[in-house]
Amino acid sequence: MPHICPIYLTAPSLRHVFFLFLVSSSVFDVRVDRQSVCLSRLDVCNVPMVDYPALSLSKALLTSRLTVLHLHNAQLSGMPLYTLVGALKANRALQELHLTNNLLNSYQDALQLGDLLRYNTTLKTLELSNNAVADSGLEELCDGLRRQTAGLRVLLLRNNHITAEGMVHLAKTLPVLKVLQVLDLGENFLGNEGIQVIRMPLMVNCSVLQLGLAQASITCEGAVALAEFLAESHQIQRLDLRQNEVKVGGLMALCLALRINGSLASLDLDLALPQEQEEFLMEIQTRLQSEIAQCCLTNARLSGRTVEASEMLPAEADDAADSTTTA
Repeated sequence: MPHICPIYLTAPSLRHVFFLFLVSSSVFDVRVDRQSVCLSRLDVCNVPMVDYPALSLSKALLTSRLTVLHLHNAQLSGMPLYTLVGALKANRALQELHLTNNLLNSYQDALQLGDLLRYNTTLKTLELSNNAVADSGLEELCDGLRRQTAGLRVLLLRNNHITAEGMVHLAKTLPVLKVLQVLDLGENFLGNEGIQVIRMPLMVNCSVLQLGLAQASITCEGAVALAEFLAESHQIQRLDLRQNEVKVGGLMALCLALRINGSLASLDLDLALPQEQEEFLMEIQTRLQSEIAQCCLTNARLSGRTVEASEMLPAEADDAADSTTTA
């Protein structure tokens, strides 16, 4: 942890945050912008942010210049989130909000988050992975997203109990999105049905550049639907399909689509794909995987764009060594 001098936190709006930093028994990761002499990032992990801590942080956020806030496993569900969102509606400085592992539910919590998206247009990243937003909660988020004409570019919803039913709400929202560039729906039970629901809306959408569908219960049928989307898309740059049951049929469809698509620079597939039973199918599988990688490399080269680890969908970076990053 970098050395923190109290002089950096003399602004009245930050005294409450500094108090939390001093009294907590857990570790806060604090970063200070030395040029403007203000707190720029605060990471709070495994600390119950209830009652006084939640009120203090919310009061600080009303006037602070904090740009990145991580609240991991902070027991935010219910009144703490309500208090936090109340402050963030008026906040014009925060750009990244990470709320992972907080047991956020599909009822009042999702309602509050949807309300945040309706009123806040400066937040650029919202991470809600490993919660319980579910299908009804996604409806609230989508309602807020439809109001976004500037602001949110990254929405991470991994492992949130979302199913194909939730994709109905997303399908209504995708065509009108103007600024969202990264959408991660990995580790949700979307299935082929869910992919079919969002196939046409994805074609119409003009903003999403990266789409995360890892471990989403997709088989060849879903891969074919995604191939139809790729064949029509002129802007998608990255697609994550790791940990799905995509075999030769799906790979063939993706390969054919990439011969038409000129934008996809990275299609993430498992190094060890689900094995076909017949040897000749295994050989075709290997050839298709190689051709997909080559198509992505060609797209990246022609566009002058290479996808670095820092540009990955956030959940991908840790697993990059275990997958094929095809650009």
